[in-house]
Amino acid sequence: MPRWLGKAVLLCMALGIAGGMIREATAWIRQNAEAAEAWKHIAVLWGQAPEEDTETGKGPEAAGKAEDRVQEEGEEATADKKGDKGKESTGAEIRRIALTFDDGPHPSYTEELLDGLKERGVHASFFVLGEHAQLHPEIIRRMQEEGHLIGNHTYSHMQLKDCNWAEYREELIKTNQVLRELTGEEIAYIRPPYGCWDKSFEEELNMFPVLWSVDSRDWCTANVDEVVQRVVRDTGEGDIILMHDYYDTSVTAALEVVDELQAKGFTFVTVEEILFD
Repeated sequence: MPRWLGKAVLLCMALGIAGGMIREATAWIRQNAEAAEAWKHIAVLWGQAPEEDTETGKGPEAAGKAEDRVQEEGEEATADKKGDKGKESTGAEIRRIALTFDDGPHPSYTEELLDGLKERGVHASFFVLGEHAQLHPEIIRRMQEEGHLIGNHTYSHMQLKDCNWAEYREELIKTNQVLRELTGEEIAYIRPPYGCWDKSFEEELNMFPVLWSVDSRDWCTANVDEVVQRVVRDTGEGDIILMHDYYDTSVTAALEVVDELQAKGFTFVTVEEILFD
């Protein structure tokens, strides 16, 4: 065999051996790289990432910290969005209710009630009797000055029946005249005693009836806790609460109702705002 041919055979054998070694090395690197990648994912799931390369900061630990930062930033962003949404909903979803009082004004109880409402920043709606308004004009003027709505409750608490239609009409007109003289304003709202009403009065007298959705029944019990529990339990957004400012226990209960419902996030407004806003 020529010498050059022998060298060529040896060179080919050497290249084959080297190629095999390169293939094995490549396979080992690939396997280890896949293992490292798999370990990185397992470590993230378990929260046990390998130590980071302290010089480059680019090891699996760095990747884990980066994911943690992304997660934290995402949580903060979500919290911010929730906070913004809460502020928006607070502004757009105010839970409004109306507190109304019939039969007054009483010379002392109504004054006590007005003091308590003023301290709490609450506006209410008072449906007054004409005869009581004439007796206590200063209280009617105070109601107006402090932003409360004033309505008609007939002159003498008359209940509408088939036989007294004309007399009832005259009581409405007389009470409107009394209140107009005291406030300088036309009275648009009527709380018909016992809820009895004739729609023909609405067009003729230009008055709007206001009934109720929560009855405190404060007129038939002196138990303040019972009245408060009933009102707080039954009241929801948009409700109109019926109470009276002609009994001392009713005034005490009304102020406790205000405190409890304000603590629950309700805002007190006049019936006009409930009915037409």
